Amino acid sequence: MSQTHYHQAGTATQRFNRFVGWLARHGISFMGSAEMSVRGRKSGTWQRVPVNAHSFEGERYLVSARGHSQWVRNMRVAGGGELRLGRKVSRFTAVEIADDAQKARIVRAYLKRWGWEVNQYFQGVTAKSTDAELLAALPDHPVFHITVTD
Repeated sequence: MSQTHYHQAGTATQRFNRFVGWLARHGISFMGSAEMSVRGRKSGTWQRVPVNAHSFEGERYLVSARGHSQWVRNMRVAGGGELRLGRKVSRFTAVEIADDAQKARIVRAYLKRWGWEVNQYFQGVTAKSTDAELLAALPDHPVFHITVTD
């Protein structure tokens, strides 16, 4: 697993993410987005980031399009967090998914839904890529299965 693969957000992306996070805090979802909070692994303070919680075969997942980001590293330590849309806050636990055929199916479905926004981070891999191409990209894109606890 390539623990160092990470596409840092540029200025435009940071602004967009702040805007989408603001919308989520005020109860407006941008095409299914929500604001995720996860405890910082070092600071212990809540870190917030907008995410596209992905539903697949009746389960929910968080896919890190940009790689091994800070929220991914925090999630590995915290094991869960919160999703917010307006006043509705859902606590969840998270388990990272192994790089296997099931993860490939999840990521392919994610790319079908969100590719217009995230394809740039997948280095040419799209929902239409071969299974081999998709499997090769999996180590660079952590996926967490989330279970809402309340």
